[in-house]
Amino acid sequence: MKFAVQYPIEQHGRAPEFGDAEGIREFVRIAEESGLDAVALSEHPAPSRKWLASGGHETFDTLTALAFMAGATARLRLIAHLLVLPYHNPLLAAKALATVDRMSAGRLTIGVGPGYLRSEFAALGVDFTARNELFEESLRVLTRVWPGGPITLSGRDFEAVDQVQSPPPVTQPAPPLWIGGNGRAARRRVVEFGQGWSPMISPPSQAAAVRTAAISTLDELANAIADLRDHWDRTGRAGVPEVFTTVPGIEAAYATGDFDEYRYTLDRYAAAGVTWAMVRVPAASYPEAVAALRTFGREVVARSESGH
Repeated sequence: MKFAVQYPIEQHGRAPEFGDAEGIREFVRIAEESGLDAVALSEHPAPSRKWLASGGHETFDTLTALAFMAGATARLRLIAHLLVLPYHNPLLAAKALATVDRMSAGRLTIGVGPGYLRSEFAALGVDFTARNELFEESLRVLTRVWPGGPITLSGRDFEAVDQVQSPPPVTQPAPPLWIGGNGRAARRRVVEFGQGWSPMISPPSQAAAVRTAAISTLDELANAIADLRDHWDRTGRAGVPEVFTTVPGIEAAYATGDFDEYRYTLDRYAAAGVTWAMVRVPAASYPEAVAALRTFGREVVARSESGH
């Protein structure tokens, strides 16, 4: 199991330091020192006030922030989780992502999804009803242009004729693409375009809010991962796909100082096929957050590496 910390800008009531350059720099350095494998940031460039008031969260510009974090670290992977591809012209997205991959010496992992906030699509001038079409167009462009091109491809809103990606990303033939969404369409896209899957365990009401299928239990997630791996194998893909999701229980472990139950839960998720866990730290106090990072490194990462 590998571990990515969600950068706390996305948590309600977070300390102001998480919005400052020095706070960002110090946090990712400590995450790296503590043995975590990655830091993750989502994308919401134009959230509505209503969405924020009802539980939505603020974000940075994802790729700008990840590029900044790359300069403060040497090993930590940088995960976009999730980038909403329909918001972007696919060739501009390919260029920006390739640039971050180069600036980080090949440490970028790109989680992507079709998006779900109708008001944000409207604010950005993107047709919400076309989001799945636009998403798959972008996946085709990214995976075809990153090896260097040239590509000729007609899209819904673009016409690429003999276009190239120069310079291409460091990671060849492409940086890792992890596809978000719980349904069969997401798993099909993983097999066709990607290297990983980013599902979430969520009850039907929460799944409906983000316009995806419900996966309510770990057993349901395990069955979905088995379905993904079966499709992966039948199409001749080598290895196994990465699976990245949030593993519950870390808040209780921080509160009590007892990590045994959380480690047991991690083992159950690993047995189900999860390869990456996203974790959070308490964010109301910056010193408390960095202390939690160090505790996580000691109580979870180090023990995971030693097999205890």
